Amino acid sequence: MKYVLKKTGILIITLILISLLAFLAFQIIPGDPVTKLLGTDYTPERAAALREQLGLNGNIFVRYFRWLKGLVMGDPGISYSYFLPVKEVLKGKVSLTATLSLLSWIIVTVISIPLGIIMVRYQNEFFRRISVALNQIFMAIPPFFLGMILAYLFGLILKVFTPGVYIPLSENFGKGLVYLLFPALAISLPKAAKVAKLLHASIQEEMTKDYVRTAYSRGNSRWAVIRVHVLRNALLPTITYIAMTLADIVAGSIVVEQVFALPGLGRLLITSIGNRDYPVAECIVVIIAFVVVFMNYLADIVTQYVDPRVRLG
Repeated sequence: MKYVLKKTGILIITLILISLLAFLAFQIIPGDPVTKLLGTDYTPERAAALREQLGLNGNIFVRYFRWLKGLVMGDPGISYSYFLPVKEVLKGKVSLTATLSLLSWIIVTVISIPLGIIMVRYQNEFFRRISVALNQIFMAIPPFFLGMILAYLFGLILKVFTPGVYIPLSENFGKGLVYLLFPALAISLPKAAKVAKLLHASIQEEMTKDYVRTAYSRGNSRWAVIRVHVLRNALLPTITYIAMTLADIVAGSIVVEQVFALPGLGRLLITSIGNRDYPVAECIVVIIAFVVVFMNYLADIVTQYVDPRVRLG
């Protein structure tokens, strides 16, 4: 319980610091949202009135605490561009990014664990070299570049989908899912390669331990030792890493959404920064940061309960 309370305290402090940094960053970057909104209609009187309407007057820390209170209460403010509550602007965007992230995470899990086991199961030299080479290639490819390759190959050449024309799942679930599959692959394949390598290394490390030699002495085959004894121990750090990978996937989806022109949080974030729509941009940054920090927190808690060594530490 003491460990959980300590981690929870760190989580809360981290989120507060992130929210403060996000708020301050958008206050000090060049550009005035009032000037942007008024355009050619700018006058000092109109600027002062709009600044008062948007709550941009007053001490910066007073504005921060007012914004933080609204954020905690579920009211992160009004969009400067749409003059709608931020939560209304985010509606639909969050669900799309969440769907893409979840699909990517499922692909990572489905591919990486069997691949890591296969890399250990088969000791053929040719297979080992091919698997290691492919693994290194996929780990080295940035998701946005892999997304461009997939969009060109499956979109422009094979015509499996039309790049830039996303069909919402609510309109056509099948076509929408096919479209999301390719950005999900762009995000997940490099992650899956890393997880498979981690599982492979974890199994190899477990194979050097005393209990494995004991299992061999009882007449077990290599595969039986791996399947019955080694795998359950090797999977713990792998599953923990997979849980933490979801946080990286959410952050990575922001970039890949640009490649596939998906109307998710990533596209909205770039648009909001360009339009000086800081309440929307700040809220998106905090959402992404919350997912990243919370998933790491959750992985720590789960590991603490599963692995006695962490509990003792």
